[in-house]
Amino acid sequence: MTDATNPASPQPPATPHAEAGPTPPPPPAPPYGTASHAAAPYGSSPYGNPTQAPPSYAAPQYPASAYGQQPAVYGYGQPEARTNVLAIISLVASIIGLTAVPFLGSVAGVITGHMALRQLKTSGEKGRGLALGGTIVGWIGAGFWILVIVVSIIAFLAWGAVMIDMSNSWS
Repeated sequence: MTDATNPASPQPPATPHAEAGPTPPPPPAPPYGTASHAAAPYGSSPYGNPTQAPPSYAAPQYPASAYGQQPAVYGYGQPEARTNVLAIISLVASIIGLTAVPFLGSVAGVITGHMALRQLKTSGEKGRGLALGGTIVGWIGAGFWILVIVVSIIAFLAWGAVMIDMSNSWS
């Protein structure tokens, strides 16, 4: 290759013909390209005009997302999925049903838990664990309070029967 600083390409040193023997074959051509793919000289552009900038490419355009999903925002990650509000209400109501508002809170937790589980099948929101927890704790709380009511009624009836029996024995 020649350029402004090297006017002539280097010549291999001359070998005297005094040596006897066959001349070695020329080296094989490189398998990766031809002379048209040679590197451009220093200071020139591989794109022709040295002042011409390399070609720019537009950002790829992606089609709209299906099913109303948010498109991915590259560089910032996927938007975080929302938590279902009914799932949160279910768990809170079930916990309140065990403490402050005994039976009604548990029933509200069971109802809202089942509603949340139905919504989570189609909405794509988070909160399945909250909804399951609210439903399970609600059923446990409701069952506990039903058991307390049944045992209280049986105890009251047994106490009443004992009182009636005692009143009959005194007469």
